[in-house]
Amino acid sequence: MLLTLEDRIIDRVQRADYRDWRDKVTAIGGCAAPIRLFGAWQLHNLDSTKVLAHLGGDVMVPCGNRRASVCQACSDRYAADAFHLMRAGLSGGSKGVPESVAEKPRVFATLTAPSFGAIHNRPTTRGGKTRPCTGCGEFHHVDDPRIGGAVDPDGYDYVGAVLWQAHAGKLWHRFTIALRRALARAAGLTVRAFKDHARLSYAKVAEYQRRGLVHFHAVIRLDGPEGSHDPAPTWATAELLDQAVRAAARAVLVETCRPDGTVLGLVWGEQVDVRPIRATSAHEVEDAGVVNDGKLAAYVAKYATKGTGARDTPDRPIRSQLDIDHLRVSDHHRRMIQSAWNLGELNFYAELNLRKWAHMLAFRGHFLTKSKHYSTTFKRIREDRRAYRAAEVLDRLGLAMDDVIVVNDWAYAGSGYANDAERELASGIAERLRAQRQRQYTEEDAA
Repeated sequence: MLLTLEDRIIDRVQRADYRDWRDKVTAIGGCAAPIRLFGAWQLHNLDSTKVLAHLGGDVMVPCGNRRASVCQACSDRYAADAFHLMRAGLSGGSKGVPESVAEKPRVFATLTAPSFGAIHNRPTTRGGKTRPCTGCGEFHHVDDPRIGGAVDPDGYDYVGAVLWQAHAGKLWHRFTIALRRALARAAGLTVRAFKDHARLSYAKVAEYQRRGLVHFHAVIRLDGPEGSHDPAPTWATAELLDQAVRAAARAVLVETCRPDGTVLGLVWGEQVDVRPIRATSAHEVEDAGVVNDGKLAAYVAKYATKGTGARDTPDRPIRSQLDIDHLRVSDHHRRMIQSAWNLGELNFYAELNLRKWAHMLAFRGHFLTKSKHYSTTFKRIREDRRAYRAAEVLDRLGLAMDDVIVVNDWAYAGSGYANDAERELASGIAERLRAQRQRQYTEEDAA
């Protein structure tokens, strides 16, 4: 007789090694697809004549996938790292960034894609009342699957949309160049001289809109020429930065060609939102329309994981036309994927790797990027975490890092869990740990 999932879960819990397995899964936060390793970790004295501590056998390490749809546990960890990276550049006082950055000119800018055809939408009034769709005139429910899709699929410019998406990273790069030029011009400087007076620091995150095109949310800051520790020049203001961002967005143009050879000019959409960032209270944010720097870090960190997968699109690359035919996605997204796949067959677009990125609707960029001097790095944050955990272990053993040599010898043993029972149990562990963290954050906020 075939056992049900519940029977298999009971059987797994009753095994003698369950507690050891559970502790390993808990240690990796309930990761949905862990990497299994076999080997040993040892601490030797400095001349390697004595083993001071030993850990051997099977271990699990997190998969590290930042997509919430793939692994919520690792996605939460990535979001936490993104939060600290963003917060350090906004408020300072940690990760080697001085608190003085909070007094520098800063804005929160949103750059969007242009229109490639009418889409179904759900506009609302300032009071939150739903208005008719500007494309079809109907009232759409918030979960209506038509929202974001083309009103006239045959008339929608899917080729243009895919090519814009594939060049979004280049558009951002051109924007930063144009922004430095606009700032230099406003300050009465040459572009060459600008770097001797100021430095542009930023961090941006990409977010998919319902129509399948990304827009960028960016924290932009003006520093002195040496970076975050250097005071901004006296002429630098948030108002000047606001005007320069809008001017730079209008000035950007990237040219490519359609399959028939027609030149296609790629630009930013007309909707460019720029708001000043200040260390303000929540009440002031609501009344004055400025952005609170503390909440902004959490907002951007959320999109660093939530935005890494477009709505109803696959989590893995497309390998064949058969994959596209069997995708469970909206017709609009299927057309974008199909357009990227078809364009990817043409040699003219070879450098865009459109087939490789078809599952991402042709977006090829990183979802969270920053300039060198904005704040710390993900690598530094993860190294600090590893150093902290290592110090905890050594402290329990009564040892110091300067007195030991760490020897690692691990081999890959597999990925994921053995069966659906283990996956279900791991999912429960992950949910419990996540609920504990959320309660802790709520209690800290209340305090």
